[in-house]
Amino acid sequence: MTDKLMLTGMRAGDERPLDAAIQSYSRLLWSIARAILCHVGTLEDMEECVADAFIQLWKTSGTLDETRGSIKTWLCVAVKSRAIDRYRMIERKSEVGLDEQLASCGAGLFDQTLDTVLQRELIAAIHALGEPDREIILRRFYYRQKPKEISIALDLSIRQVENRIFRAKQKLREQLNGGETCNE
Repeated sequence: MTDKLMLTGMRAGDERPLDAAIQSYSRLLWSIARAILCHVGTLEDMEECVADAFIQLWKTSGTLDETRGSIKTWLCVAVKSRAIDRYRMIERKSEVGLDEQLASCGAGLFDQTLDTVLQRELIAAIHALGEPDREIILRRFYYRQKPKEISIALDLSIRQVENRIFRAKQKLREQLNGGETCNE
């Protein structure tokens, strides 16, 4: 079924085109929602993002212009936006202080043999990074997200994420070495 037929059918109140869109694009939309919410959201959060995108398609089918893009593209953008919004909402609700997050992560970002003083210095250095570097470092080393996942969640290119990780690690090394540069 073409996009034009789907939109015409939905505008007429026929639910079959919506069912066809659900059959065609559900797996794709789930993968987008999963990529963004995999470390913070539940399956219900992902399902809600996908369902909301389809509901919004149904509600706005009368105003969509098929010449501006495909239904598939519209749905991908819609689910990505909803998943990012959901991610931010979950992060705000479950916001625990950075100190507690980093101190409780155990072997995740810190080696268990590091002493408390070094942990405090690292926390202060991460705080000093600023956004989005701070969030990228936490996602990469605390949540163990891949650069591709981070790029999707923060709407940056993979190259930008990798460059920011590299530069942030350099800044952290310099701060932890007392301002001296570290050549490896």
